Amino acid sequence: MENILLLAHTEADGSLGKPGLEALATALSLGGALTVGLVGASTQAAADQIAASGAARFLAVTGESFAQPRYATDAAAAEALCRAADCQIVLAPGTSRWARALPGVAYRLGGRVDTHATSLALANGAPAGSVPVVTRWFYRQRMEAVLSRTQRPWVVLLDPGCVAPWTGTAAAAAVEAVSVEPPATRTTVTGYRAPKSDEQTIRPDAKMLLVAGAGWTKKQADGAVHAAEAEQLILGFLRKAQASLGSSKSLVDQSGEGEAVLTCLTHMNQVGQTGSTPRHAKGLSTCCHGEEPHVVGWRFVNQRRAINLDAGCGWARGKADVLYVADAFEVMRRVNALLGA
Repeated sequence: MENILLLAHTEADGSLGKPGLEALATALSLGGALTVGLVGASTQAAADQIAASGAARFLAVTGESFAQPRYATDAAAAEALCRAADCQIVLAPGTSRWARALPGVAYRLGGRVDTHATSLALANGAPAGSVPVVTRWFYRQRMEAVLSRTQRPWVVLLDPGCVAPWTGTAAAAAVEAVSVEPPATRTTVTGYRAPKSDEQTIRPDAKMLLVAGAGWTKKQADGAVHAAEAEQLILGFLRKAQASLGSSKSLVDQSGEGEAVLTCLTHMNQVGQTGSTPRHAKGLSTCCHGEEPHVVGWRFVNQRRAINLDAGCGWARGKADVLYVADAFEVMRRVNALLGA
């Protein structure tokens, strides 16, 4: 097996995040000599965190100039680490920071890059020394491709959530510093602004995904629309269960059609063929009919349940593990009451 370089950037507290640990687990499964390259304001804590992983070398570009995500500084740091490690395979977590910088680094090195990989493994499980192959999805997760490249270095960005992260005890790591002159930048990071945790609706690491359909904003049994109550029921469940919120395309599109909408939803919440493809352990669809373009986004949700008044909806045709034929308003009122008890 060819030598591997794992590129990872530290989090705000100096540790290695979950995407980095997932990429580390993938790198270790290949069996080649592993070098870890770290970037951040301080990297010793991250190196100690994974010192017991068996990596042969730890390289680091450290300094305040490399604390914040910027293309210029990240590309300079990654290029220097790649040249110092001299590895044929470069694996990195597919975070927004690396996805922005590493394609340009691959061009500078005369190599090739593949993004949104879901795995990197040896072909057919063959012994060490065989050709590594990348698995990724195309056409909104309807087609799976397995590919390899002869160009080197080969940079691969692994999508988060595809493999179990590496776990191990911390130890003392010997880190080799790689000197990089910070390039001139025009960007100054002044701080972060983020919504309160109880206002956040998109939680990629949540165990539960709740998806709302257009039925929430339609006339109910009493002939009236209860969009305000629907929003409170949904948000109440999200807060109590710390779940993530998804939506069908038909619901998020209603804002442009002059119909009642849920103010907590945007197109960022959309799940399906033209939306996101989450990887939560459990999913609960409410007031959705289970049409194929929407259901394709649930391909990697392990356990799928749905609530719908129509016993013959798409979810009942083998697309859900369990279908509750009931009124979503009544069900969610009861669920929220149980969660609050």
